Amino acid sequence: MANERALPRFAAVGAGRMGRGIAIAFAYAGHRISLIDLRPRGDEAWRRLRDEAKAEIEASLAGLAQLGVIDAAQIQPIAARVDFVNAAAAPQALAAAELVFEGVPETMDAKREAFEQINRHCRDDAILTSTTSSILVTQLAALVRLPERFLNMHWLNPAYVIPVVELSCHPGTDAVVLARTKALMEEIGKLPVVCGASPGYIVPRLQALVMNEAARMIEEGVATAEEIDKATRYGLGLRFAALGVVEFIDFGGCDILHHASREMSASIDKGRYTAPAIVDRMVGEGRLGLKSGSGFYDYEGRDIAAYRRDVLSRTLGELKHAGLWRAPAGETLS
Repeated sequence: MANERALPRFAAVGAGRMGRGIAIAFAYAGHRISLIDLRPRGDEAWRRLRDEAKAEIEASLAGLAQLGVIDAAQIQPIAARVDFVNAAAAPQALAAAELVFEGVPETMDAKREAFEQINRHCRDDAILTSTTSSILVTQLAALVRLPERFLNMHWLNPAYVIPVVELSCHPGTDAVVLARTKALMEEIGKLPVVCGASPGYIVPRLQALVMNEAARMIEEGVATAEEIDKATRYGLGLRFAALGVVEFIDFGGCDILHHASREMSASIDKGRYTAPAIVDRMVGEGRLGLKSGSGFYDYEGRDIAAYRRDVLSRTLGELKHAGLWRAPAGETLS
């Protein structure tokens, strides 16, 4: 770390895969970030870890360059924005950070040790986050001094590519802290979504069901892996790239989901396919979605024809991107 310039405003604690991905995301957006290893190591071990992290970051950027996303000449300037910080220099780097990402191994002991140092060295107005994928924010908040400035932030791999970051708050998270966190993430081109303290956040909870069902279909001999992947990439995935899951329910009709769930719960598995009470209640109230004027969303006063055109445009865009859109035939085929 250079002494002649100010320390970075951002810090990723834990120099593993997630920390490196977060470092790339900030560096790509033009920010310097400290990539901190809190574990005391000998000089040789530290150099080995630093060089490995540096090589992975440069390789990831080189992959973007090979795909034409960035110029090869940009690799080194972007990579140079990552400051590699060992345990001895960690206190100074943490003291300078306004937003800290804890990304140490997924055990409470490891988290506790990390937050002991983060609590000791970070300033009081620093926002502290954990990138945990498995420990609830309500559990981790107890480890944090001034827990009102703490929340979980779940990144989706690769962290420097996928725009969504899931922000999970505990009841004591300050609304101002949440707003500031969202603004900082939007500043680097991310799309923050907020959820409560529940296992699986939003994306992992949804995708686990889909992945398990895909594996189950292979196990049952319903379809091969290749056929399932074709169906999900160009059917399920294409539609959900154009429409959000809840938006999709409203677009097709909550009653469609209600009836499909009833049939599959009877023929496949009641536990997996029974619709939640909210779906049955909405059908009973006539809140079917777009066709009734209200569902999970309210469509009162909305230009429905324009909305349908927008959905069609989004879908066609996905088709064209996948190379599957075909122009109409120019003549009648025999």
